Amino acid sequence: MSKIAFLSDIHGNILALEAVVADLSRRGADTVVTLGDLVSGPLWPKETAEYLMKQNWVQIAGNHERQILTMPDDKKGPSDRYADQMLNEEQHDWLRSLPTSLELSDEITLYHGSPCDDLTYLLEVIENGRVQLARPDVITSRLNGLNPPVLACGHSHTQRVVRLPEGMLIINPGSVGMPAYTDDGPHPHVLETGSPHARYAILEKTAAGWVPELVSVEYDHEQAARQADRNNRLELAMGLRTGYVTL
Repeated sequence: MSKIAFLSDIHGNILALEAVVADLSRRGADTVVTLGDLVSGPLWPKETAEYLMKQNWVQIAGNHERQILTMPDDKKGPSDRYADQMLNEEQHDWLRSLPTSLELSDEITLYHGSPCDDLTYLLEVIENGRVQLARPDVITSRLNGLNPPVLACGHSHTQRVVRLPEGMLIINPGSVGMPAYTDDGPHPHVLETGSPHARYAILEKTAAGWVPELVSVEYDHEQAARQADRNNRLELAMGLRTGYVTL
């Protein structure tokens, strides 16, 4: 593996996923990895699951896979509840088969959130209701003693490359399919990326070491926003159109 593509937080946005795959086909990669939160959302969970199940990719689960599979219906949020209702038994079984973390190689470890748990942002803190880059000591405290050369994570929907003082490279590819959202946990906050692009990352091994590239891709985000509108998720429709929760 000398060139790896990382995709995360697709959230059932098959249109964004197809655009990313088309862009990736031009750039090339030896391995494609998905980092969880694959189908939950008001868009196309069934179609996204069908697509992902056909791929020879390395895939792990995120917090939304866990929530879909384990939370009682009356405790699920609207995105998880909608996805749960749309997926068939085979697709539920596929979600159950996904690991929650993985050592991709001797050099690269995969998590959705952080080694602490799948709901903790590894690279961010919440300040004044918004997501901000965390200090290196905070990030290190969330690693639970892990020290691989490279760690890939998702969950925050925010493209980042962080090099810790100890040398570890951490890459978050951003979100393929949901560029803005609100969340109540651990306390209310907003995540806004500022544009409707589909996002992913490429990591390439060179003579100088692993070199990351963060990629943004145009796609028909208006069609995705209209699907969110049809499912009465107006706040996510705004995010899909603009990358902001409100304007």
